[in-house]
Amino acid sequence: MADSTLRVAAKAVIVNSEGRLLVLREAASYAEGTNTGKYHVPGGRLEAGESFKDGLSREIREETGLTDVEVGEAIHVDEWHPVINGAEQQIVGVFVLCHYKGGDIQLSDEHDEAVWMNPDERDKYALLPADLAAIEAFLRLRDR
Repeated sequence: MADSTLRVAAKAVIVNSEGRLLVLREAASYAEGTNTGKYHVPGGRLEAGESFKDGLSREIREETGLTDVEVGEAIHVDEWHPVINGAEQQIVGVFVLCHYKGGDIQLSDEHDEAVWMNPDERDKYALLPADLAAIEAFLRLRDR
């Protein structure tokens, strides 16, 4: 993968007061879509020069419309290797535990569904492997 582009993704494992996690389903209409119909937590690639926290907050806002989310600590790091628009990518994702404080979800055109998922029922959703691993990291923290 010497010709691949290295990117960093900031991913938000957002938990609400009921212990449910926000997951989004990728829409078929998403231009860069490589995971149509799959569920994942909000987040995406950082822009050059952007701080991690600012990028995470931007991605949450762009994908969900939420602005009242408390950003916590990293709970999982993973990587994946998609081909986006014909170009190989290496994406290192840092998953951060965040707390939902309020607001209505307004999805971007990248997604067609948002679900407050019971993490104990994660097997009912077609979750991306890295996102599933992050949810399992959340469960280990929750169950301590």
